[in-house]
Amino acid sequence: MKVYPINSVPLRKVLTGADEETIPDLQKSDVTIKKIVPRLKKRRFGPLKISNQIPKRRRLEIEKGLEETSKSANNWTREGGASNHIFLKKRIKPGTIRNVEFNLLDIEIGESWPINVTVVHGIRPGPTVTLLGAVHGDELVGPLALTYLCGPNFIGDGHAIDPSSLSGTIRIVSVVNLPGYYRQMRDLPDGRDLNRHFPGVPDSNTTSRVASRIWSNIISGTDYIVDLHSAAKGRTNMPQIRVNLAHSSSNLTARSFGIETILDTKGPRGSLRRVANDSDIACITYEGGGADEADPEAVQVAMYGILNVLRNLRMIPGYPSRPRFRILASGSEWLRSDQGGLLDVLAPAGSYVKEGEIVATVTDPHQPGISHDIVSPSRGLLICTATYPFVTSGTPIGHLLPMKRGVKTLMERLDDEGCLIISGSDGEPPWREDDDVEDIPVEGKWSGGSPDAEWGFNHKPSEEEEEAA
Repeated sequence: MKVYPINSVPLRKVLTGADEETIPDLQKSDVTIKKIVPRLKKRRFGPLKISNQIPKRRRLEIEKGLEETSKSANNWTREGGASNHIFLKKRIKPGTIRNVEFNLLDIEIGESWPINVTVVHGIRPGPTVTLLGAVHGDELVGPLALTYLCGPNFIGDGHAIDPSSLSGTIRIVSVVNLPGYYRQMRDLPDGRDLNRHFPGVPDSNTTSRVASRIWSNIISGTDYIVDLHSAAKGRTNMPQIRVNLAHSSSNLTARSFGIETILDTKGPRGSLRRVANDSDIACITYEGGGADEADPEAVQVAMYGILNVLRNLRMIPGYPSRPRFRILASGSEWLRSDQGGLLDVLAPAGSYVKEGEIVATVTDPHQPGISHDIVSPSRGLLICTATYPFVTSGTPIGHLLPMKRGVKTLMERLDDEGCLIISGSDGEPPWREDDDVEDIPVEGKWSGGSPDAEWGFNHKPSEEEEEAA
């Protein structure tokens, strides 16, 4: 079977195989694939800038961060040839791929939870990039995307990730939280969230010990991290990037991922992203789909974005693709149910909604014939919606990025159902310079201090959340 670039054809064609006569020559630069990947859920029913600017204090923080030189860029040089890569006391030769087993717990008896780390070491010097999936065990988009990238269609001689032409090193961990993955649970067996316990303590509770070993053995020596996540149970995320825009190398990495929605947030205390930034390691969090589901669009966009990041770092050949616009959000609005009952969401995640538009209804089987509408308080983009049907008064059912301007640009990328067509889901976008990408800032604050705080799952509060309380 002929192999095609992930950002040129729908993922399902690459994975399942398709008649070569039905697929054009994708090496030609003037070919643009316009076919749109259908969404699983259908909705029923001159450059502009948004007037709401990022708050001055935050804007100054970002500008200061971009002026600073990242330490990670000084850890390597392309002068001379690549040397052996030392990982977990193993020497990995330039131009090779090696699978290394790593135990989450260092014990003599009991379950040590061995995970697999794929190390691709290039023939030229360059940065070390770590790709992580399933830090939360019930989030399957990351494991799928990274498993496909480790497969024969994307890794090896002549493919997108070719160690014989690679600069630098890639560490791929498809499943980090192995016990949670096997049990289809978000947390580790002691009931704690791994992504709230970094960098960990080696002689503390189980989760903290695991975090410490991951930090010391896998994250140590990394220059860039792409951490793949999905929404927790009861909701689903439109593909989006979360990043601290004031961290210079993380800012550039988020932009290079090549999708439209970027949320500016430091991350909760103890999260890998926040701790990595504190150690001056570039880290972005990708969110797409929901727990216990293999969202094909979110998987495809994740792979597309990772290859974009590697191209932007000049680790693999080619130029990164860029979207028509980027929404840089520092806050949001929440859609809530004022009644209790059964929820029926009419506008799925990724929908553009107008002010006053009905986005969901609530009914009560004990009172048939009576329903209550949930309407959008303003026009904007729904980046996350509830999937759990049972609601009470005050339950959040949607996460909205309000938009004052830039709407015309956004609407040019909507499908027939009014949902945003994410870059990477419908093929490679036309080439454009980064200066040609329209930045659309969205002003505001994250209620509770983080984008997920209102959903109500247990988490360790960030400093912002503690201040808000």
